[in-house]
Amino acid sequence: MSRIASSRPLTALVHRDALAHNLRRVREAAPTARVLAVVKANAYGHGLITVARALVEADGFGVLGLDEAVRLREAGFAHPILLLEGPFAAEDLVEAARLGLAIVVHSEEQLSMLETTPLTRPLDVFLKVNTGMNRLGFAPEAFAAARARLLASQRVGRITCMTHFATADEPAGLGAQFARFRALIGATMPFSAANSAALLRYPETHGDWVRPGIMLYGASPFADVSAAALGLRPAMSLVSRIIAVQRLRRGDAVGYGASFVASDDMRVGIVACGYADGYPRHAGTGTPVLVAGQRSRTVGRVSMDMLCVDLTNLPDAGVGTPVTLWGQGLPVEEVAQAAGTISYELLTGRAERVPLVEA
Repeated sequence: MSRIASSRPLTALVHRDALAHNLRRVREAAPTARVLAVVKANAYGHGLITVARALVEADGFGVLGLDEAVRLREAGFAHPILLLEGPFAAEDLVEAARLGLAIVVHSEEQLSMLETTPLTRPLDVFLKVNTGMNRLGFAPEAFAAARARLLASQRVGRITCMTHFATADEPAGLGAQFARFRALIGATMPFSAANSAALLRYPETHGDWVRPGIMLYGASPFADVSAAALGLRPAMSLVSRIIAVQRLRRGDAVGYGASFVASDDMRVGIVACGYADGYPRHAGTGTPVLVAGQRSRTVGRVSMDMLCVDLTNLPDAGVGTPVTLWGQGLPVEEVAQAAGTISYELLTGRAERVPLVEA
């Protein structure tokens, strides 16, 4: 069956130069650590292989599952690859050994599975300890015994200690968690602790491996600091065009629920982008957009395939005028804040029907 490409104007542009730039910022911020670039969730919606090629200078990649690791290996990447949630079954361990992956071990079940599964080669292990996130990891009192079992196993290669911070991006910081972690591992054990927020604010957490995620994609991990202030560049621009123009009289409504009513005569542009594309349905009137590079706002409710923008002060805008929903010139975190969500959700929520195009 032949496949006909859609001529719908909505596209996600992936800026490879921005990705490479953001990796350099990671290096500048954490010059003594190796960089494990987190490319899970299809590289935060940017396209796994495209992003990996742009980040080829990273020291390794962090993925969620075996499918992503297989794709990277088949694409020719020989980098260390870490399964961030570790194995879910014995078959995963066998495949991880075949592919030369590293795994996270965060539970008694995983540890027992590793001890009893025949492998073709030892696996490097990141031993995860729960220091307060209370999501994954061995309890502090179980950490020493778990590490001793790993050290005694012939199925284990290098061991790196690992934890994850709950509030590195918030005023509470990470002092208590990191102090607990350092007390457990001592001064000589290799460790990995820093996500994007910790990497940028807490150099004492850098350790042997840093694990940047959101900052690689040009978004800030902090609510109070912009990506531009951190020296980051947006790696994705979600762009579309106006496909129709409506002239509203004072008192006319637009969109489902008639939630927006014009207070004066105005022009409204209909843009090819909706919640089925990954744009947040809960983005209300006033969410910022760029129309031909000029700031405007959405009006009314976001529909499945379309949304409306205010053209009142843009007399030259019409059918075919380009619109940027987020990206270069309009930070994704600003759109996310206006929509009551976070940039991670917008980037990873890009629908499959929105094509990725390298820019």
